[in-house]
Amino acid sequence: MPLTAEKIRAAAATDKSLKLYDGGGLLLLVTPEGHRWWRLKYRFGGKERSLSLGVYPDVPLSEARDHRDDAKALLRRGIDPSAARQAKKITQGDTLKAVAEEWLELRGRTLSHVTIDKNRWMLTDYVFPRLGTKPMTAIKPPELLAALKVIESRGLQETAIRTKQCISQIYRYAISSGRAERDITADLRGALAPATTKNRAAITDPAQVGALLRAIDGYIGQPVTHAALRFAPLVFVRPGELRAARWTEFELEAKEPVWRIPGQRMKMKELHIVPLSTQAVAILEALQPLTGIGPYVFPSLRSRDRCMSENTVNAALRRLGYDKHTMTGHGFRAMASTLLNEQGFAPDVIELQLAHQERNKVRAAYNRAQRLAERRRMLQAWSDYLEGLKAGAKVVTLKRSA
Repeated sequence: MPLTAEKIRAAAATDKSLKLYDGGGLLLLVTPEGHRWWRLKYRFGGKERSLSLGVYPDVPLSEARDHRDDAKALLRRGIDPSAARQAKKITQGDTLKAVAEEWLELRGRTLSHVTIDKNRWMLTDYVFPRLGTKPMTAIKPPELLAALKVIESRGLQETAIRTKQCISQIYRYAISSGRAERDITADLRGALAPATTKNRAAITDPAQVGALLRAIDGYIGQPVTHAALRFAPLVFVRPGELRAARWTEFELEAKEPVWRIPGQRMKMKELHIVPLSTQAVAILEALQPLTGIGPYVFPSLRSRDRCMSENTVNAALRRLGYDKHTMTGHGFRAMASTLLNEQGFAPDVIELQLAHQERNKVRAAYNRAQRLAERRRMLQAWSDYLEGLKAGAKVVTLKRSA
């Protein structure tokens, strides 16, 4: 049966790649990470071949079918669609924009869509308008520096540095495919002002933490947003890890409930285990009837097939009266780190639960294998501690032996 938009939206990611066929060789590949890639299977010269037709929903079903029909028209004329595309790339594909688009598609298979979207935004807003149509070999270091200086002039030093790093990776990709000879960003070393390190806003005073938790309890808004606000302090994962949480990652009915975040969604690209306190489990069990029908624990308000927007939690905190200089979604990590350290919990255990990289590989393996029980006790004690602060009677001491 041909595909429909409804069938595509309803297709949930599984442990293995899922192929949804439309007909005429057109199929949609749904990866375990939730990416949706259009592919065209065809035969040419007696051999089976495959052609990438883009990513859903950027390329909707109707457009994918148009691409399929165009490819079929080439086949009827005895032309290999892949060869035709390659010939077009030879004449047009050495521009910065063309190579960057290839690189973004390639990196999209391993990086989170948030990272890819940020890279695309930096390139589209600041680089492509000035340099996108120029062949990469024709771009001179002063031209690139001028584009980066525009970003810097707006007070976005970190964005300028990240854009330079992104372009450097694109040049390295172009060199590997024979469309550039050297990475010109190396000539710009020291040409940009260093980024100013800023600590993300966070509340760490116990009395103020209690007030924040009471404000969160009183939040009037979307139930999913409210659940995310209540859940975030208990697990203190990175905001991107929180909002993209999938129901398949949770073991709520286990004797010792856990959240297993796949390595591809982690900053350090390693599986991260979050032991769940009784309070955290209660929040998820109450939320499951509402969002459990879809893949995401905290779905977008517009579509259950997309996760919550990266601005949702911060916007909710603003509604509660906490500006960006006082508290952010990322601030729950600093809150937990500060107070757990003050209460005397082992720094190694805290850092492990924060998913900070352990440079000593042997020690890292030991931590992952042996310290889960300590982390479970710590997170349950932390949840109990937050309950005490929220009650507001007094600033309680966190019980390490809990």
